[in-house]
Amino acid sequence: MRLLFLACLSPKTGNCTTADRIRAHIESAGHTCELYDISEFKSSAEVATLITQKPAFEGAVAIHLFKAGRLLLDVQVPFGVIFGGTDLNEDVKVEQKRVVMEQVLQRARFAVAFTNELKEAAEVFLLSPSSEVYVQPQGIQTEVAEKFCWSEFLKSSGVSSEEVEELQVFLLVCGLRRVKDPLFLVEEFSEWHRENPLNVLVIIGPKIDPVFTDEVEAVAKRTVGVFLAQERSQKELHAAMKRCCAVVNSSVSEGMSAAILEAMDLGVPVLARDIPGNAAVVRNEVTGLLYSSPQDFVHQCKRLLSDGELKEKLVRNGKLYVDQYHSLLEERETYQRLIETLHSE
Repeated sequence: MRLLFLACLSPKTGNCTTADRIRAHIESAGHTCELYDISEFKSSAEVATLITQKPAFEGAVAIHLFKAGRLLLDVQVPFGVIFGGTDLNEDVKVEQKRVVMEQVLQRARFAVAFTNELKEAAEVFLLSPSSEVYVQPQGIQTEVAEKFCWSEFLKSSGVSSEEVEELQVFLLVCGLRRVKDPLFLVEEFSEWHRENPLNVLVIIGPKIDPVFTDEVEAVAKRTVGVFLAQERSQKELHAAMKRCCAVVNSSVSEGMSAAILEAMDLGVPVLARDIPGNAAVVRNEVTGLLYSSPQDFVHQCKRLLSDGELKEKLVRNGKLYVDQYHSLLEERETYQRLIETLHSE
């Protein structure tokens, strides 16, 4: 079967990584799956035209019901959809968007949510008895770059210190857009850095929102102890994560943070903002540490640095959690099975 796959494909973002991984699952079953960025289309009519061009597509898949799914409303082939966190954390609050998502869900042959919480939200906010929502957590597989120099990484990020190996680096991994809220922790962390200059915060991720990126760059330049790193390849990012003290999430909303799960898989402690999307995968003091304010964040950082037993427990439980609930094989089998439903009448 030849399938069209629509997603937000900003380079080196979680959406892009997830789409590439799911496409690989689909193609491993013998299908052809062509991935398109939603930015290439201005309307659903353009997608409908593409679908019918020879050789015609026989089905479609989309990540994000509003951003991508709405582009499938005019196609005449069966399709399935995958919820993004923005769908159920933000877009359902806007009546116009919610109505569109309901229309997409009514037509979808299947729908997938990453967590039970997102499935429950979909059932509450989006009425569609015709489409069952399946739960399939993201499958996680990490790979560390063989050639990676930690000191060069820090130096290129603006961190200048003769005590590189003594630094306690907290790595905030996120695409630079407001929903990720990387500036939430900056002021309080900087105060902590003044008390102990060995504690540094490095923000790393693709520049998605140009205006917001300029704001983050300006704040990082004038704030001591806070640095902005250039985005890296997935393998290099994983190598940096492996060397840091902890991976940080500061998002206002999340569907399921791949960076959190990758950190767990790499054996790195996680410090995550206490929001529903994060709390669904991070059990406080079991698989990671949750915080609710910048002051609470610094408090949890201090606990992590001073309590070796706590750190060991978080690392051990985080790895066990990913192994048990985020199997790449199970994810592959789920999507291959769901794609087969596009064949059925």
